[in-house]
Amino acid sequence: MTTIPNDAEELTPEWFSEVLEAEITGAEVIDAHTGTTGRAKVRLTSTADVPETVFLKLQPFTPEQREFVAMVGMGVSESRLYAQAGDDLPVRIPKVWHSDYNADDNTFIMVLEDLDASGCRFTSAEDDDVLDTAHAVMDELAVLHAAYWNSDLSWLKAPAGMRNNKQGDKVVTQALGFMQSAVDQFADELPPAFRELSEFCMARFGDVNGLYREGVRTLVHGDTHIGNMFIDADGRLGLYDWAVTSALPGMRDIAYFLTNSIPTELRRENEQALIARYCAGLAERGVDFDTTAAWEQYRLFSIYSWSGCTATASVGSRWQPFEIAHKAMVRTTAAIDDLDSLGLLVDRLGAR
Repeated sequence: MTTIPNDAEELTPEWFSEVLEAEITGAEVIDAHTGTTGRAKVRLTSTADVPETVFLKLQPFTPEQREFVAMVGMGVSESRLYAQAGDDLPVRIPKVWHSDYNADDNTFIMVLEDLDASGCRFTSAEDDDVLDTAHAVMDELAVLHAAYWNSDLSWLKAPAGMRNNKQGDKVVTQALGFMQSAVDQFADELPPAFRELSEFCMARFGDVNGLYREGVRTLVHGDTHIGNMFIDADGRLGLYDWAVTSALPGMRDIAYFLTNSIPTELRRENEQALIARYCAGLAERGVDFDTTAAWEQYRLFSIYSWSGCTATASVGSRWQPFEIAHKAMVRTTAAIDDLDSLGLLVDRLGAR
């Protein structure tokens, strides 16, 4: 049985030879660091038809972050998707050379395309062509969601922390802590909607999460902020970091992107047209998704986007550079205010 390396020192030529089924005579770790997972870039030496460099995701290198990733189950979730469906996904992703996981001990490893070496460009909310990127995102997500719309996705396991079990309960407790921390740190500098929605969500967390599960499900990426996207050498938009992929309504991906990653004024001017473009893309592939229903789901899932941004900002630069996280929190707060997302919750769930 192939082993799953625990750290960069175990990324040996012998291990690569086994998983790539080719003779690898050298494996030089040229970069290694910890983010939400451990990451490494490795230069391979071989006469076989293998890439010169590969990008790897593995367990974090610090005990604290390793414990968090194990609790949430993000690494196992992403490696499972790559192992089981990487070749079948209808959207551009990093080429998967190897992916393996052990759900019992939460170990995982992914050997992926080095997107830098492939000439890919990484996108950001500050790009001059961000609206062009938004058009491409609507098109590609329509392709992805239509392919799995209302399908049997029992093979797709949500991250452990998103399930209704003891592990999920721990994640909920931590999520509430992040939200309270965000209120303590940022509420005074943001519109009143920030504190009002925070207090409602903390009081009715389970009920709000229940709303996210309503509606026709499809395979969603789950973390579609613009920092998880790239433009390849052929000009096609691609998605990476599938750590929270799951079976949920597709509007989760749309709302996460539009409210998180599009400058506020540009979002206000274009969000309805962009959602209509997404619905038209679904219709071209035989999926009927009414724009009125889409808009209500958009208002709902803007809350999910906002809560993810506030959690990220609340921990400083632990998961993402704070400057980026703070800007995303400001954008999503403007969105939940514009969309009266709290009013939607009150209509659906009653007053707090």
